[in-house]
Amino acid sequence: MKITFSYLLFLALYITSMNVYGQDFDLTIKLKNSLTNEPLPNANIFIMPCSCGGASNDNGELTVKLKQGEYTVRTSYVGFNENLQNIVLEEDTILEVFLEEENEVLSEVVVRAKKRNELLESPQMGVLQLNAQEIKKMPAALGEFDVLRSVTLMPGVNNLGEISNGISVRGGSLDQNLLLYDYAPVFNPTHLFGLFSVFTPDALSSVDIYRANIPARYGGRSTSVLDIKVRNPYVDKFKLSGGVGLVSSRLTVETPLVKDKLMVMAGIRVGLSDFLLPIFSERLKNTKARFYDSTIKLLYLPTEKDQISFTGFYSKDFYQLDLITKVENINAENNQYDFKTLNGTLNWSHTFNEKVSLKTIFVASNYSPKNIFPELENTNEIEYKSGIHYLSLISEVSKKVSDKLDYYTGVQLNNYKINPGELDPGLSNGVLPVNLLEENSYELSGYANANWKPKRNLTLSAGLRYNYFQFNGPYVLNNYNEAGEVVIESNFIEKGKKVKSYNNLEPRLGVNFKIDENTSVKASYANANQYLQNVYNSTTPLPTSRWKTSDSFIKPQRSNAYGLGVYKDLKNNEIEVGVEGYFRSSKNNLTYRPGADFFLAESIEQSVAQVEGKAYGVELSFKKKVGNVNGWLNYTWSRSLLRSDEENLSNRINNNNWFSSDFDRPHIINASVNIIADKYNTVSFNFTGQTGRPYTIANGVFEFEDINVPIFLERNNDRLPTYHRLDFSWKVTYSKKKNPRWVGDWTFTVYNVYGRKNAYSRFYSQRDGNLDKDFFGGFPLGSYQLEVSNSPILALTYNFTFQ
Repeated sequence: MKITFSYLLFLALYITSMNVYGQDFDLTIKLKNSLTNEPLPNANIFIMPCSCGGASNDNGELTVKLKQGEYTVRTSYVGFNENLQNIVLEEDTILEVFLEEENEVLSEVVVRAKKRNELLESPQMGVLQLNAQEIKKMPAALGEFDVLRSVTLMPGVNNLGEISNGISVRGGSLDQNLLLYDYAPVFNPTHLFGLFSVFTPDALSSVDIYRANIPARYGGRSTSVLDIKVRNPYVDKFKLSGGVGLVSSRLTVETPLVKDKLMVMAGIRVGLSDFLLPIFSERLKNTKARFYDSTIKLLYLPTEKDQISFTGFYSKDFYQLDLITKVENINAENNQYDFKTLNGTLNWSHTFNEKVSLKTIFVASNYSPKNIFPELENTNEIEYKSGIHYLSLISEVSKKVSDKLDYYTGVQLNNYKINPGELDPGLSNGVLPVNLLEENSYELSGYANANWKPKRNLTLSAGLRYNYFQFNGPYVLNNYNEAGEVVIESNFIEKGKKVKSYNNLEPRLGVNFKIDENTSVKASYANANQYLQNVYNSTTPLPTSRWKTSDSFIKPQRSNAYGLGVYKDLKNNEIEVGVEGYFRSSKNNLTYRPGADFFLAESIEQSVAQVEGKAYGVELSFKKKVGNVNGWLNYTWSRSLLRSDEENLSNRINNNNWFSSDFDRPHIINASVNIIADKYNTVSFNFTGQTGRPYTIANGVFEFEDINVPIFLERNNDRLPTYHRLDFSWKVTYSKKKNPRWVGDWTFTVYNVYGRKNAYSRFYSQRDGNLDKDFFGGFPLGSYQLEVSNSPILALTYNFTFQ
């Protein structure tokens, strides 16, 4: 009996030990920056002897299942020292790895590490990604590194010229881009007449641009998404950084408030640049400008599975121009513009387990532009105000089912309140007050997106978004005659009552087929609808345009975008090359009718037209990501065309023939080169060249009461001269100790190195008698060219970090 019991006991212990030995355990590796405690996403992790591993996710983590045993974990990240650790795996284990920065190698001028073959593996097409380190090394005007200036060096991204209030993506207009700053939309993203973006530089983490199959979580714009993220303040000690320059000065503070629980990052930038403006142009000698922006982010970690953050953003601009805009009967000596943005984002993320997570986001955004007209020979000021008030609630669940399948699904509710215009004459007796009715709209969306890898060389991304949009009163609904010009009846719809609704399904699809380990082919399709639109009748960055939601007359913009691309990695993933072709058809693009004045129009439908559009092109790109000499080169051939379909001859644009949009650029070439000379010096060059912007020239002239008036029968029927510019940057970094608490660098920049006199616009002016008769060929109107920057602009900035 004893022998039998001992035998059975031995057999049970043996079987148990064999089961334990063969059991799989989870090894979770968390990578962090040893100085800032921030997670390191997309870092390389290699585990021996299993020869397995991968890349860390956005939280700097990677989880793998391994058998019980001894392992060596090797972790690396560009700009950081490699780390080796030996572990004995006997249970589910979390391994925290703190990587030390290679201060002497100037890591910030090296392109950040990405997942191996990410360009080839991802089903997402048309995505451009930049991190804060890449943006900082790009030269910009007056030494200020800038998000919008940086992305315009990417293929398919452009603006209107030297000064422009936003960006154009693949021929789309400014309002067709959804521009998010930590989930909150920004409606005017620029300072200083469009020269710089409003985003606090030291607060930035990353920028993602979606140009093709836009993920289903994004909606509300018909062309692209620019998603800018504010970095989380993962810090365990006080840190101070900033810079002092000619155009602006900035300061950022990061510190823990409650150890390992509550952290804060606060940054501010101030610009006082009145004395610099005459450098750009003699035309700006009477111009005044000042601006500031600030970003604050609080991060609270109540549990290991919860993360709560709040991001606050404030931006304010004031500038004055002696360019007079005629409004009503106002007689002003100059124009003053005072506008601000106030945004807030509250984000709660909860992780149920390593595969399922939930995030809930509340967003508030307030954009308040104001135009001020100081009357001549009078202390009275006339003010024109407008604004957008935006609220949004988002809830999204994401799940990783397996290595081959993951998905997310969510809902979003938006509310738009638009003040289209309010004119306050102050003490003026010659100007009547105007107060247009507030517009109130709601948009409810549900969406889902899945990534599936059915085969080793095939990856699919499919998404679907449903939108229900409703426009409510108060609203005056006009009935017009057949020509659409005369109001025959008006009905007032009370506040809160439904005026008009729209609903649409938006499918999104991306396909990636890998030909071999280094080559892939991608195709994409995206349908998008846009309910909030902007109309303007000039290309200036002045905030005199008007925002408008869809209603009974103005339909939502609709677009269908198709893409096809081939991508290849060379030299062990050090070089990326790609070619992308695209075609986008669109309907209901909003533009102004000939001779329209919509500034204070009560019935804006009489001043605007909705036209069809098409944009197509081919983008070639070459990128060298690593090495002492790195950078990229890209070339784009594209067209962007519009066409009206008006029966009434007076409302036709270009007689209903296709015409170039303001963003039509057949040829664009961009290049950026960064040279790491040694551990102290980094030199960068940026070059951009493109076909000149379309503009409208007069088809003839007629005389009216001794005044020569130009006749415009076509739109955008000529082009400005070819635009090209070279910028230079030299960065000198120094430190006195091996691990200094204070690190500084000097950045010297030259904007427009060879002083190219690029034309921003051309305009007509009445000539006086026979003055310059020979020069103008006897034509009664003189054609003049405005150049914003006509000489090299030098700047010097000092940047520092203390911790």
